[in-house]
Amino acid sequence: MKQQASAKLPIPEGSFKIIAYANDDQEQMPDLAIVHEDMDVTQPVLLRIHSECMTGDVFGSQRCDCGPQLDEALRLAAKEKGMVIYLRQEGRGIGLINKLKAYNLQTEGMDTLEANLHLGFDGDQRQYESAIFILRDLGIKSVRLLTNNPLKVNALSKATDIKVTERVPLFTGYESGNRDYLETKKNKMGHLF
Repeated sequence: MKQQASAKLPIPEGSFKIIAYANDDQEQMPDLAIVHEDMDVTQPVLLRIHSECMTGDVFGSQRCDCGPQLDEALRLAAKEKGMVIYLRQEGRGIGLINKLKAYNLQTEGMDTLEANLHLGFDGDQRQYESAIFILRDLGIKSVRLLTNNPLKVNALSKATDIKVTERVPLFTGYESGNRDYLETKKNKMGHLF
């Protein structure tokens, strides 16, 4: 994996640089680093590692809190000159097609964890090696990790050359359609709200 392309990315939240990371420049779904133009790697960087959620990030699905989390992460990254790493691992690593199958099982009464397990997957199949590679590539030695997920903290803590100085909570609130989803994350998956 290496940097394949980068460009300026002016968005409503602020001025960023977007960097595509992949094994080759023909990759259709690269991981992305969205870096504030004034980020200072000599200080702990505010970092959100966000896994792709097409239904939430793009279409605003109210089954989850992914879209609002991404929006808030970009807002905070602009305010605090931080960054967002956008990993292409839809549906906790099961892919969009299986995620839609899981949605159907949730409609029938399963929660998000039960649906993934019913489909033969672990509750969370995401990996964070790409994020660690990106942080190393950008020369980042310490981060303030914007997450509610202890698995992300544990994954970064295994990288002995990158220090998590703080876990910064990211709770965007309950919506009519995501209460059960958030309660499952809290009660069955150990997320910290």
